[in-house]
Amino acid sequence: MIIWQADFYKHLSQENEDNTVWNLIVCDQNSSIIHQGSCQQSEANSNWLITELESLVKQYSPDLIKVFRPQCLSLFQLFGKTLGVKIEASRRTPQLKQILKEKFPSSLKLKQLPPQAVPENLWGDKWRFATFKAGDFFDYFRDRPIPIKDLSEELNPIDLGIASGINIPGVVIYGGRKSMYLARWLADNKPFSLNYIPTEVGKSGGLILESRLVDRWVLLTFEDSEMAQSAQKYEQQKESSQGLHFLLIQPDDSGMTETGIWLLKKEDI
Repeated sequence: MIIWQADFYKHLSQENEDNTVWNLIVCDQNSSIIHQGSCQQSEANSNWLITELESLVKQYSPDLIKVFRPQCLSLFQLFGKTLGVKIEASRRTPQLKQILKEKFPSSLKLKQLPPQAVPENLWGDKWRFATFKAGDFFDYFRDRPIPIKDLSEELNPIDLGIASGINIPGVVIYGGRKSMYLARWLADNKPFSLNYIPTEVGKSGGLILESRLVDRWVLLTFEDSEMAQSAQKYEQQKESSQGLHFLLIQPDDSGMTETGIWLLKKEDI
């Protein structure tokens, strides 16, 4: 499967503020730059992208192009529709972001939306922190009859070189009768990572769900020093698991059934 990662972004010239240039960069999953180009603001549209990349698309026939920047997503979607290429909105473009970090660091700054509250009608009954051994994670959850499942092969702990005995931290939410509604809502919002944000160090805080390209949600909150310590440990465990963590939705704590499972990864870039 041929997968490309692409970005098309606005660059303001420091020498001439009126000279706005749009830069295009496309790379593959081996961090090889396939194409670079630029155009003036007046030319920055899907037609320019088509002209710039049509011959490459015909030559290599990519199966998928991942785009992480909201501002250019619609342009790539029009481009993809015209040339018959699937476009996926995804934050998970590590090779492209590493190239941008090294060559054009200022281009990585994206404006994030303020965290929104998860609709009250989706709140679960209770929740807890949990861990699962890296060596067992994929085999266990891949074979379970879970209705909603997002286990990307590119995040397989074994393939990432994570020792089988390392604990992958996660959060389990017991949704009760709302379990399926919550899982479907999460599936629609495409979770990316779930991070602890302290509001008062050692005493309270919340778990912020990063989703889609720039969306953020206040998934859980607490005012308890013991829970705050557990949340700090949860973040520390991510350092050992290369940022991998999970979100598991169950109807109850019987351990008999699961409603939804997501393997997530904290973004370092």
